[in-house]
Amino acid sequence: MSIKISVADTSVNYTTVGQGSALVLVHGTSIDAQGNFGHVAERFADCRKVVLPNYGGCGGSTIPDGELQLDTLVEQVAATIRDAADGPADLLGDSLGAVVAAATAARYPELVRRLVLVAGWADSGDARHQMVFSTWRRLLDTDTELCNRFAFSLAVSPAFLTAFGADTIQALLRQSSPPDTARRVDLGLKIDIRERLKAITAPTLVVQCRQDTLVASYQTRQLQQLIAGSEYVEIDSGHAAFLEKPDELVALVRKFCLD
Repeated sequence: MSIKISVADTSVNYTTVGQGSALVLVHGTSIDAQGNFGHVAERFADCRKVVLPNYGGCGGSTIPDGELQLDTLVEQVAATIRDAADGPADLLGDSLGAVVAAATAARYPELVRRLVLVAGWADSGDARHQMVFSTWRRLLDTDTELCNRFAFSLAVSPAFLTAFGADTIQALLRQSSPPDTARRVDLGLKIDIRERLKAITAPTLVVQCRQDTLVASYQTRQLQQLIAGSEYVEIDSGHAAFLEKPDELVALVRKFCLD
């Protein structure tokens, strides 16, 4: 089912599958909800209403003109939970989606029953993070194929990328980024939710990807350390863990949220 709602002068499109209490999956910077989670959503639908919101610029959802603010995406996710869920939802975020999910849980603790954060971070001030994201941002403006070469080399582990083969890699390099990706990368350069994390009350699982070269492991570890009582687990994957290790992630989420 596809649904459109309005919030804070924006529109949000989301889809649902299954029945039951809500499990809300929040996507990353340069991919929409279907691309991030479409291949795993049905694997929770036996016992949950799986909700896939597209935040600003993805899947037909909109964002205001000007500099993108984290709170805009927080309000979009919170409005989706209110519209789609009967009571508190389990909330999962991947990459920038993990930042948005954490900030949502901090601002609206009454909306979140359990929280899962995959490959997220708390603070963009790290010098390496600034170098990587600013390079990504510049390439978005100058050379689409070169940008894709840079992004894919950081998104997945070397062995996983190699296994695609030359023809598939070439096809991937010709893909266009979703609308407003540059504005979401700009947002990724200015994240600082360290103080907000103190307000999270939901039981939280933080998943770090051992071979992540986009968001360094120590950044995800810092995120976990700032959330009181949170659990921490590592998987052997690059940044795009839902692409590389879907079975392992589905098992982790089911155990933490559904069992």
